[in-house]
Amino acid sequence: MAGRDISNVVEIIKKDFKSAFSNPIVTIVLIGIIILPSLYALINIQACWDPYGNTGEVQFAIANLDKGASYDGVEINVGDELIKDLKNNDKFNWTFVTEDELRDGVYKGDYYAGIVIPKNLSENILSITSDDPQQAKLEYVVNVKSNPVATKLTDSGANAVYNALNAKIIEIINLAAYGKLGELQAGLASGAGQLSSGGSQLSAGSAQVSSGASQLSSGAGQLSDGASQLSDGASQLADGAGQVAGGTQQAYDKVNTYNTEIHEATGYIREHTSSSIIHEVTDKIDSKSENVTGKVQQLNDGAGQVADGSASLAENTGRLKLGIDELAEGSLSLAAGAELLGNAAAQALFTAAASLASTANTLGEITGINETILGDYFYSPVTLDRHEVFSVPDYGSNVSPFYLVLSMWVGALITCAMLKPGVAKGTKYSPLEMYFGKLAIFFILSILQVSVTIIGAFILGIYIANVPLFIFSALLVSAVFMVLIYSLVSALGDVGKAVAIVLLVIQISGTGGIYPVQIMDHFFQVLNPYLPMTYAITLIREAQLGLVWSNYLPALAILLGIGIVTVAVLLVVKEKADTAAHYFEKRLEDSGLF
Repeated sequence: MAGRDISNVVEIIKKDFKSAFSNPIVTIVLIGIIILPSLYALINIQACWDPYGNTGEVQFAIANLDKGASYDGVEINVGDELIKDLKNNDKFNWTFVTEDELRDGVYKGDYYAGIVIPKNLSENILSITSDDPQQAKLEYVVNVKSNPVATKLTDSGANAVYNALNAKIIEIINLAAYGKLGELQAGLASGAGQLSSGGSQLSAGSAQVSSGASQLSSGAGQLSDGASQLSDGASQLADGAGQVAGGTQQAYDKVNTYNTEIHEATGYIREHTSSSIIHEVTDKIDSKSENVTGKVQQLNDGAGQVADGSASLAENTGRLKLGIDELAEGSLSLAAGAELLGNAAAQALFTAAASLASTANTLGEITGINETILGDYFYSPVTLDRHEVFSVPDYGSNVSPFYLVLSMWVGALITCAMLKPGVAKGTKYSPLEMYFGKLAIFFILSILQVSVTIIGAFILGIYIANVPLFIFSALLVSAVFMVLIYSLVSALGDVGKAVAIVLLVIQISGTGGIYPVQIMDHFFQVLNPYLPMTYAITLIREAQLGLVWSNYLPALAILLGIGIVTVAVLLVVKEKADTAAHYFEKRLEDSGLF
């Protein structure tokens, strides 16, 4: 800019500062403009400092109608157990009323919500032990129109009751199963002892079988020796019988020959003598010789039979010896097999007994656990170990980046709405001289506004991880917002104010300051990358709650880029549209409404 242009800008700045302190009312208004944005941020942050920690004041009605039930001779009332648990729970102001009081109170809005515990709750829970289990139910009554946030809070209260009830059910079921587990452990231990005893008996029995088989083998060996001797004797007998048979045959042949000769001798004698005495004698000799022949024949036949029987006896005793030898060998195999079988079976039984004993010991360790500890385990068998990255001590500090940035936008908007940015029409100043001359007081007011806000943040106790970077970021964001809105209003007049207000409305939902932009309408998701507050919130959040340079630096560059481009465009617009903007504002003033 030329020297004359700069002097005009300085002249405009001096006039503005002189006007700011020439009238106490103006000074008071300016002080109000400086303080008001900080109150907008700090009051909202304080209001929601710990909203979920103050739910203890929210009334939640409970009506317990449970009549209880009996299980194994023990009276159980789950509804009463729930009431005891809730009385020790300070998350809500649990109010215990009748069913009619609950329904009427929720209907009128005296209670945001309530739960009716039915009369058959315990009965249905214990039905799990029967053949016809029934699902237990709670009735959740909620007045949705009373308050949108309260409804969500009472939903968490209903879940607390629901979880407590389920924990009771799990405890009842699992402790009952735990008792059965103890019985199983005792049975397994007894069975293991019996199996071990059976293994010992089987081992002893197999030893006896092996011993008997060994004795049988020994006896079979002795029998085999006797059979061998018998076979040898039978062979000798057969040989002797054969010799006897041969001898008797020879005797028979001799006798038969002698008998023939006697007959022939007697037959001469008969032919040459006729004496009766001689005939009688010869007849007797024939008779005796025939008798001898017959006896010798019988002896010969008997000797042959003896020889045949002796040969058969010798053959059969040989076979008997082979069979006895096979018996002896089989007895030895039987003894070895019995010992092997006995050892294997006994080992199997001992192994099974050891396994059952180990299982019984394991179950014994489990069933020896304290029931209170076991109940806690069943209530929460898996725990979630939470590890926080960039931990924030309170909810107010967590939402403060959004409210702080929002207060800076609101502060700039209020300032530009209360102070005139100036129109060059009808003055000696050019539009650009007017723009830069008026910008100074707006810029200074933005610095003062954010300074009050920063001081208030420290007084309030907002968590700040990086103080120098937080201060720098807050000053930068406030200055950029003021330049943006001032440029809009300076170039477009009241239209610029309207644009700034529309941007405010859109940015409340579209920047992801409170709710993730991913859950918002698609319209806001599309606009999110183009909104200045998106990057301003990132700057404040990174500096305040934990710095990640890869998040901070791109947001800084984009925010400065938006500011530079916007100012450049609006300077061109102001140069061209300053007269039109003046005309538009004049017409609004002439209406008497603006």
